[in-house]
Amino acid sequence: MDLLEIIKQDYARFPQAQTYSIYAPDVHFRDPVYNFRGIDRYKDMIKFITTWFRDLQLELHSIERVGDTIQTTWTMRWRAPLPWRPPISVSGWTELKLNREGKICAHYDYWHCSKWDVIKQHFRYN
Repeated sequence: MDLLEIIKQDYARFPQAQTYSIYAPDVHFRDPVYNFRGIDRYKDMIKFITTWFRDLQLELHSIERVGDTIQTTWTMRWRAPLPWRPPISVSGWTELKLNREGKICAHYDYWHCSKWDVIKQHFRYN
């Protein structure tokens, strides 16, 4: 199966049943909250998301491959695990860098908002 198709399917079912085999064992992950190396730590982060984020949806807006880089744009929505279950939304983009074997060796997420903007969403009234 084509790598772009695998990534599209992973986005559609995120965070469930991710295809970890497309990642290099020493993948470097970075976003506004996390910065680490290793597929096991990546799996731990996905497990954390699965445990604490409710009604999670990851909407893929675009995906494109140019050379050894795949770029996606997306919006992730969930309900925070607080008694009032506030809806949270973050949009951004991802750069996936491929190594010589065609495995993802770097996964860099960027947000269109600050961490503070995300924190504020937890305390707004709807």
